[in-house]
Amino acid sequence: MISLRPVAYVLGALTIMLAIGMLVPALADLSVGNEDWRIFMLAAGLTALIGGQMMLANREGKLELSLRQAFIMTVSIWIVLPAFAALPLAFSGLNLSYIDAYFEAMSGLTTTGATVISGLDTAPPGILLWRGLLNWLGGIGIIVMAVSVLPMLQVGGMQLFKMEGYEASEKILPRAAQIAGAIAALYVGFSALLMLLLMMAGMNAFDALVHCMSAIATGGFSTHDTSVGYFDSGMIDFILAIFMIIGSLPFILLLQVMRGRPLALWRDEQVRAFIGFLGLLVISVTLWLLIFKDFTLTEAFRYGGFNIISIMTGTGFASTDYGQWGAFSTSLFFFVMFIGGCAGSTSCGIKIFRFQVLFKAFSAWKARLLTPSGVFVTRFNGQRIQPDVISSVMSYFTFFIISFFILSTAVTTTGVDWLTALSGTGSALSNVGPGLGNVIGPEGNYQSLPDSAKAILSFAMLLGRLEFFAVLVILSPSFWKS
Repeated sequence: MISLRPVAYVLGALTIMLAIGMLVPALADLSVGNEDWRIFMLAAGLTALIGGQMMLANREGKLELSLRQAFIMTVSIWIVLPAFAALPLAFSGLNLSYIDAYFEAMSGLTTTGATVISGLDTAPPGILLWRGLLNWLGGIGIIVMAVSVLPMLQVGGMQLFKMEGYEASEKILPRAAQIAGAIAALYVGFSALLMLLLMMAGMNAFDALVHCMSAIATGGFSTHDTSVGYFDSGMIDFILAIFMIIGSLPFILLLQVMRGRPLALWRDEQVRAFIGFLGLLVISVTLWLLIFKDFTLTEAFRYGGFNIISIMTGTGFASTDYGQWGAFSTSLFFFVMFIGGCAGSTSCGIKIFRFQVLFKAFSAWKARLLTPSGVFVTRFNGQRIQPDVISSVMSYFTFFIISFFILSTAVTTTGVDWLTALSGTGSALSNVGPGLGNVIGPEGNYQSLPDSAKAILSFAMLLGRLEFFAVLVILSPSFWKS
């Protein structure tokens, strides 16, 4: 049998940290006299109590995790934490059902940004701050998972980013803690800088705080129903766009830049491909709006650039209703939501490096067909791509496509139309947020969907955030055999 004691201990510690986080929105509500502060305090107390019991009951000496325990820990964290994070939402004055609250919490922690809440402009500050904080906590958790855990689990080609001297079979946590410490400092620094810049651009302190947490985490939760469009500021759009891009870059490379290696980012194939393709998309949408939609050059660049960056990075902010731009933009936005940013970032989607690996593998296969006696080596960042990486990436694409069609079909069985089902499932799997159409488009939300559809989409968010394999592996009966 697999010992779950280390897993429960780590889960208990993270649950206590979540409870501490609940004190922040409690203070925000208390400061304005909103009664929801009691709900946050009670939820924090209950969460801390259960987390503390889990830690006390599973105390051990030196904490080490085997590979199988790491799989269980990775999946259980992203299932259990949203369950506790949903408590303040479910019992607040918003009168959300628990499934709605769980959907919102899962969306926050996976940095998806899909919401079931209407009337954000008049919502209590505690709720708005809690949503932003969930995005922020989820973002840093995703980075740590992406750079320290998933590469060791050989998930979806992530072993390509395995670091030297890192043992896959044991001692996962100590190394992860070292990585997390450096990343956390950088993450906090970027957040503080963004908040300062947003305040200088005209946001009040509260809006700047929530949006800085959502932007750097590429989460997309806002304090207003019309998202960033509420502020109608080109400067705010520009600042947020820059930090959405920063959040989509590998944080390990950003650390290297801060430590005196300014070319570390540009030397990375993945980063160059991401920046180049994103620039091409911005130019394409700008020209489309300029030629076919009678936008001025400034308007086309501002609205087109901001929204395409928001979708590709998986943030989900909207500065206008891009659903009204016509068939070209609708189709482009639908496909772009699947791409995502770089591995090791807070971004979402399939990730740029997988497309690069797939293209390189296809090119080598084609070359071998033309020259059977030739020797062709596929490389990424100058290093040979091992066959298991190529196999893992191809498996990832296969599982992504199969999951997309199965879950989309499942959503339609709940009575949802096909456009909403397809775009909602794609958005959930890619952790983007808004979908397409009048229901879940940039001007709508997920509130009107049936509870069963929300449950399916919550599972889709989990699948997408954990890169599919981590969930699929523990569902396999062979995983639990000795």
